[in-house]
Amino acid sequence: MSGLVVQELEQDRDYHLGLTLMAGRKGLKKKITHPQVQKMGLAMTGYTRFINPERLQVIGNTEAAYFRTLTPELQEKVIRQICAIGLSCVVVTRNLEIPEIFLQEADEKEIPVFRTSLSSTDFIDRITKLLEDKLASTQSLHGVLMDVFGVGVLLLGKSGIGKSECALDLILRGHRLVADDMVSIQKRSPNVLVGSGFEVIRHHMEIRGLGIINIRSLFGVEAIRERKKVELVLELVEWDNQQEYDRLGFEEEKYTILGVDLPMLRIPVTPARNLTTIIEVAARNHLLKKMGYDSALEFEKKLLHQMAEKGEHKLEVEGEVE
Repeated sequence: MSGLVVQELEQDRDYHLGLTLMAGRKGLKKKITHPQVQKMGLAMTGYTRFINPERLQVIGNTEAAYFRTLTPELQEKVIRQICAIGLSCVVVTRNLEIPEIFLQEADEKEIPVFRTSLSSTDFIDRITKLLEDKLASTQSLHGVLMDVFGVGVLLLGKSGIGKSECALDLILRGHRLVADDMVSIQKRSPNVLVGSGFEVIRHHMEIRGLGIINIRSLFGVEAIRERKKVELVLELVEWDNQQEYDRLGFEEEKYTILGVDLPMLRIPVTPARNLTTIIEVAARNHLLKKMGYDSALEFEKKLLHQMAEKGEHKLEVEGEVE
């Protein structure tokens, strides 16, 4: 079963969670499988029906204040009910005091209990970002991801067709490499895909006849990006005289990754074509479409308007002749 091992929260240094383990060290190998956290409001009253044990549980100032109003007997009963669920992890915010009975029960049931100085709002914001990054759906694709004029362009095509060479030429023109050869893509929200390179080959590129080169070392940090939202897919294909290619731009193909449909263009490759320029123009055209201007549709409107005017003029002339 996939998920985030609780121990990774204790080891985190990127999201500044400020967690201190208070109890349940034997349960650090448990997994969190949901990107949304759960506050233990109703659970502190003893109603635990809707508690999901595989979600990270948060106890804040409100929950703690209510809990203190309970009698010692009722507090113990509630704690035993909560710990009997087998929670994956509990975090207490604002460095609030944790009842000793809770720590003892958590140790016995192997439930990691952390404490942080952050407020509930700040902690939930940070942990949600971490969980979304770690638990997001992922897919690996053979291709090249570039940042071209701020557009995340994913270059696809069979091996040897020239994807890396195009990417190198784009870098020389001031654009930025995200990943070459293998691209890791994460689904961050229902319609957002973010691509990055794998750690071992990050910032590297393979050029046939030249070998492996390090883009960051050769061109500096301004020539690379760690990750980029994927917005446009360009597939490089060998030119086929028997194949009809889109010449007007009316056809809209889609490429689906992790359930998200992305606009896709097929770019025929021949020795005489300047693919780098075509890729740049494709990125610029995509930006125009995002702003609401579609060159192909605008051309179609003008053409239909002129045809309509000529048709009216012809009718007028025929009427005068009669």
